[in-house]
Amino acid sequence: MFAGAGRLWYQNIFGAPHRQAEAEQFVIPQTGEGDVAVRLQTEGFIRSAWAFEYARGEKEIEPGGYRISKAMNAWEIGRILTRPPASVWVIIREGLRKEEIAAILARKLGWSTEEREKWVIDYTAMDYDHVEGVYFPDTYLIPTDETPFDTAERMRKNFEAKFAPLADEALRQNIRWVTVVRIASLLEREAAGAHDMPLIAGVIWNRLLQNMRLQIDATLQYARGDEGGGWWAPISPADKQIDSPYNTYKHSGLPPHPIANPGLAAMNAVLYPEETDCLFYLHDRLKRIHCAATYEGHLKNIEEYLR
Repeated sequence: MFAGAGRLWYQNIFGAPHRQAEAEQFVIPQTGEGDVAVRLQTEGFIRSAWAFEYARGEKEIEPGGYRISKAMNAWEIGRILTRPPASVWVIIREGLRKEEIAAILARKLGWSTEEREKWVIDYTAMDYDHVEGVYFPDTYLIPTDETPFDTAERMRKNFEAKFAPLADEALRQNIRWVTVVRIASLLEREAAGAHDMPLIAGVIWNRLLQNMRLQIDATLQYARGDEGGGWWAPISPADKQIDSPYNTYKHSGLPPHPIANPGLAAMNAVLYPEETDCLFYLHDRLKRIHCAATYEGHLKNIEEYLR
């Protein structure tokens, strides 16, 4: 009798809540695991929070997504949640070029060198308008077994969803979406923060409308690439002679593609620029922006703020 009662107690504490159930994703947020045992019990994955804690022991649980089922017992769920997650959090910040994004994805998802190169060369270059700029900066929860092609698709679809609210305004202003993204990519690399993006956008629009060369250093950095000092190392005088359509010191208009992957603040600034008569701008050593309507005024700003 006591043995039967013991088995019943054990089943009621450690046993699976259901005989059959499909696997579901259980997500541990980036901020930390919190009270996982209480969540598991509340959501019906375990019978007892105490039993799970006992089964888990002292092992840590990493942030990420785990595949568990309500047909698993506390021991099985404890083993799964104390192993590496099936999906990992990946943070992509604004203003990165796709090679930088590929490096982050490869590190987090365990890609080989070949997979990383295919992401850059093949999967993000399948049509002209998606070569750069549409791999949206965001926080992603990505399965570790997802293919590089599917990860590129995931990021492009996220861009489309995030850009959709801006599409009507771009159409109303008769601005192609690719133009919005190209200018926004320049803002990501030129601005000291979202606060001065509208002013820089106003300056860029002014120069474009007057058919002036943009003369933006970040386009030279993009054309030059990484020569050992990083993708965005400071330019040299020789870089202004680079023979590239991205060289905005030599060529008028926008570069053929975005030079980075912009966020919403930059794209909004393109559509809602600050009205200004400025054609030149610079940042001082404290990252404060100063603009001028004339080259003479720009030279004065250089003298006052940079020397």
